[in-house]
Amino acid sequence: MKIIAADAIDTGAESQKVLQIANDADLAELVGSGALEGVDRIELVFPKFTDGRAFSQAVLLRRRYRFAGDLRATGDVLIDQLLQMQRSGFSSAVLAPGIQADAAERQLARYQGFYQGDMLEPRPLFAREAA
Repeated sequence: MKIIAADAIDTGAESQKVLQIANDADLAELVGSGALEGVDRIELVFPKFTDGRAFSQAVLLRRRYRFAGDLRATGDVLIDQLLQMQRSGFSSAVLAPGIQADAAERQLARYQGFYQGDMLEPRPLFAREAA
């Protein structure tokens, strides 16, 4: 997962088609209208850290709608949410102001594996070991 500090300037966005989706948006309606066609990056907003609807949106975008581009978390993104964001399908995150990127990188490196499947590895541990 790519970690971006709140004060960092994101270069290369000029050449990308970016779509920002509010956490109360109807994804089925967006997909049906063709709004996701040609989109390179989707930004999902966490208006406050206690609002987790963007986690569900990320899983739906990856699993049901097969979005393969950059899925970015924005808004009130805290360090303790990053691991779950990564497991939900986010590929990048813009940290909330005042949070250091190096501390966020340490959080992501803390756990080496999980028993359950997730968006990165859908098979549970027993199925991975049997293969």
